Amino acid sequence: MQRKNSLTTRDASVFLLVMIVLLLISGIVIAVFTLRSDPVEELLSNDRVISVLYVIEQDQAPLSTYVLMGYPKTRRAAVFDIPGELWMQIRRTNLFNRIDSEYEPNRIANYKTAIENLLGVEIAFSIVITAENLGKAVDLIEGVELFIPSQVEILDDGDPVLFPSGLGRFDGDKVVSFISYETDDEENEMTVSRRQRFFLGFLRRQTEMIDALNTPVVSQMYYSFMQTSLSQRAHRRLLNEFSVMDFDRINIQIVGGNTREVSGNMRLIPFLYGDLIKDIVRQSLSTLTRPVEGFQDDRVFTVEVLNGTTVNGLAGRTAEVLRGFGFDIIEVGNADHSGYDKTLIIDRSGQEERVKEFSDIIRCRNIIFETPDHGNPEGDITIQGFDFRSDFTLIIGRDFDGRYVVGN
Repeated sequence: MQRKNSLTTRDASVFLLVMIVLLLISGIVIAVFTLRSDPVEELLSNDRVISVLYVIEQDQAPLSTYVLMGYPKTRRAAVFDIPGELWMQIRRTNLFNRIDSEYEPNRIANYKTAIENLLGVEIAFSIVITAENLGKAVDLIEGVELFIPSQVEILDDGDPVLFPSGLGRFDGDKVVSFISYETDDEENEMTVSRRQRFFLGFLRRQTEMIDALNTPVVSQMYYSFMQTSLSQRAHRRLLNEFSVMDFDRINIQIVGGNTREVSGNMRLIPFLYGDLIKDIVRQSLSTLTRPVEGFQDDRVFTVEVLNGTTVNGLAGRTAEVLRGFGFDIIEVGNADHSGYDKTLIIDRSGQEERVKEFSDIIRCRNIIFETPDHGNPEGDITIQGFDFRSDFTLIIGRDFDGRYVVGN
């Protein structure tokens, strides 16, 4: 009898141990499955920036293409505008062509790969929305708020459409007209700016309507307007993570280039054959993930660029490089003489970390720290009747090769 009881106790212990092991295995399997079924969570658990390719499609071609990169821990985000006319070497074919030549409706893989090669980063997710569905999505989130600098009146399918100046909220039909119309007298930069203003307004409105977008019925309908690599659950999680971003403080950076004539045709070639935008993206990612300690000043810093050499146009080209890194160029001109041997930075920002970031961009170590004297107008820059002093003055010397200072 004692032996039988001993066996029963032993069997119970073995059974209990087996159950514990099975529960542990089940927990691991469930955790792994959950992680794999939620790619947003996988990125967050690995402490990575979330990157999303957004394409607004019209007539089966990209009308606008943006890459949004966000880091929820710091609530920072960056947006890059990818012009479709950028001319680059397509790795898939090893031929030079427009980047939007890789776009195929309902099959975005090649286009996504080309943009990844351009930016030098892997893009986690993609979202494509046609102009028609965009209008429906905007109506579902009860319109998008846009600022119109001056009144615009256009004809859309023969019907007049009026966009009054000032701040207003527009429904889906008006939004589609706003981003789609083209006029002969509007410069390309203004068209690009108009579409960028909408995209930021669209992102901002999503954050404002996040509670509604989390309800099952609205979430399902909103998701149905998108062509995406995300599941509905992951898409909703993505919207929630981006809802903490302050899109009022984000400026879209366009991937710029030089227009050149090649075989009788004009081509838009990325600055420094694509090396510049890769540098800009790397620095942007570093800024996004930099820990926030106490008060963080995220304002845009101003720069005055002066040419201290005899090379014509050097200040203007350098200003374009700095704009790509998010600086506000408030003056471009010539220095007091053209015989500067060494490039010089004059810092008035009073922020050591920021001047280091600025100097690292061009690898300049020749820095003068100037204490701001608001009572001394010398060196002020007059813009539209107002006097400003830039945070940084860059005087270009002979040691600058167009991208970096050499021989430090």
